[in-house]
Amino acid sequence: MTRGDERERARLRNLKKQKEQNKGKSKDSTSIKKRQESDAEIMRQKQAAALERKEAEAKAAAAAAMAAKAKK
Repeated sequence: MTRGDERERARLRNLKKQKEQNKGKSKDSTSIKKRQESDAEIMRQKQAAALERKEAEAKAAAAAAMAAKAKK
């Protein structure tokens, strides 16, 4: 081993760096659940909006097809 103590020092520096990055970030289950629920609600709203948009496009396409048939 030619590196000697270098790996250990690098490991310690990395641990210290990770501690500082995670400082103030708590991982309690209530905040995680709250975040998951809010994300799920946002996704439900997006899905509902997309469904409404698709239905409106389908109605417009059907109306255009009916108008095209009526012209013939």
